[in-house]
Amino acid sequence: MAKTGKQIAALPMRWKKDGTFQVLMVTSRDTGRWIMPKGWTMNGKKPWTAAEIEALEEAGALGYIGQEVIGAYTYKKKLDDGTALKCEVDVYPMVVEKLKRNWKERDQRKRKWFSAKGAAKRVSEPKLADLLRSLSKKPANQPVIREFLKAS
Repeated sequence: MAKTGKQIAALPMRWKKDGTFQVLMVTSRDTGRWIMPKGWTMNGKKPWTAAEIEALEEAGALGYIGQEVIGAYTYKKKLDDGTALKCEVDVYPMVVEKLKRNWKERDQRKRKWFSAKGAAKRVSEPKLADLLRSLSKKPANQPVIREFLKAS
């Protein structure tokens, strides 16, 4: 049986003054495709805390992270030895309060706000695209996001 890696991701989001909902995407370091800020779980840290750290390191995003998974997807991660590892990624919602001008990986990645639909078109993982499309209707009506917005 092949091993499955476990990763966590933040789904950084915001509502503009006109009510437009947007998600923040970053480019991956190797292929330059658009992805969510994500990474491995971290020893001694809650998974949502690890997701929050990834959002800060990869996208320079600061804000509130939810403690409930909003969705999950799988993808194949290319490892340094050339093999591929199937990874399951739990996605945590994050409302962005501030984007830092200087952040850890700013020289290695681009970041950009997209509509949920626009983001869905740019990702290559079908389940992640489904998750993003589900947010393009009325994101605040999603139970996880609604609870989370009340709390933040």
